[in-house]
Amino acid sequence: MNSSISVLLIGLALTLAACNTVKGIGQDVQKAGNAIERAAN
Repeated sequence: MNSSISVLLIGLALTLAACNTVKGIGQDVQKAGNAIERAAN
């Protein structure tokens, strides 16, 4: 039972880390798009 809880907690931690990574990539892409838009104007 303890190993099941450990696996669940590790999976949860990885999921949260992945969400933060995807959010960061999205913000970087948005900033790049804004920079391109400003350069085009």
